[in-house]
Amino acid sequence: MISWQPNLNKFLSLGRPAWKEARDMLQKLLSSNEATLRDNANLRQKSLVPMGKVEMLLPMEIGDYTDFFSSMHHAKNCGTIFRGPANAVPANWFHLPIAYHGRASSVVISGTDIVRPRGQFAPSGNSPPPFGPSQKLDFELEMAAVVGPGNELGKPIDVNEAADHIFGVMLMNDWSARDIQAWEYVPLGPFLGKSFGTTLSPWIVTLDALEPFACDSPKQDPQPLPYLAEKISKNYDISLEVQIKPAGKEDSCVVTRSNFKYLYWTLTQQLAHHTINGCNLRSGDLLGTGTISGPEPESLGCLLELTWNGQKPLSLDGFTRKFLEDGDEVTFTGFCKGNGYTVGFGTCSGKIVPSTP
Repeated sequence: MISWQPNLNKFLSLGRPAWKEARDMLQKLLSSNEATLRDNANLRQKSLVPMGKVEMLLPMEIGDYTDFFSSMHHAKNCGTIFRGPANAVPANWFHLPIAYHGRASSVVISGTDIVRPRGQFAPSGNSPPPFGPSQKLDFELEMAAVVGPGNELGKPIDVNEAADHIFGVMLMNDWSARDIQAWEYVPLGPFLGKSFGTTLSPWIVTLDALEPFACDSPKQDPQPLPYLAEKISKNYDISLEVQIKPAGKEDSCVVTRSNFKYLYWTLTQQLAHHTINGCNLRSGDLLGTGTISGPEPESLGCLLELTWNGQKPLSLDGFTRKFLEDGDEVTFTGFCKGNGYTVGFGTCSGKIVPSTP
């Protein structure tokens, strides 16, 4: 008997053998050499639904959401902006994948409007902190791993077995209110500056589908501790792009071109570190990579970096931006280019709407 499920969580929990079996069957059914669908118009009509006729939903129920800080270029740039080049990256960053625990309830599907958040900002002098809509609203170009089988409480996942616990990856925009964040993050880290919204693409691309695009990860110096030392350390060559479409404009403007391969800490290291203290992950949990910035000016993954905290506004096709304005629509895309084919990640988009009192 077929048991219909509202999401992929039970399928995610079955593990890699079940994922591979399902993927192989789908590839077979959609092959031009397979007659099952090719020669049965009635079955094709029942099985294949035009994208324009379906509502895209979050593919899994997210019990917990963790966001990492795994791009060295992003870490250096942010540290330089706020602390100066001499103290840009704290020493611990090179020893462990730093992260914060995000808010799963405000993770939304691509196309959902994002309400400009309100909060407190750093005061001037001895005056009380001002309160109001964020004036430094930002996007963060990220991807996210989706957890497959979890682990028991108290039983860490070996870094060399971590890939079997990752179903695949998605595009993710970790929207950030930089002014709220700057005032609240000491001493306990991000809170209201992050928890108002996180946008996902509805598509998950499996690690098996990404295997042809595996590439070496950056050299890690110093050598990671044994529990993070991988026999094979790899990233993926995934081209990423960010576009902004201002209110009233017909066309979008590309502001960032980056690549997943720039991550310093790998997905498997992130997952292994998450569990090393005995923390139990569950099927459907979301692990964000952190902003993915590259070494070139055009590869920076957020406006904080692109405008150097608003000091150098972007000038793009007749408009300028320090940070996001109401009506701006931000769209992420990603793809891997193979020999005669492309693996796409869909789009991850959201439009900023005015703050509600």
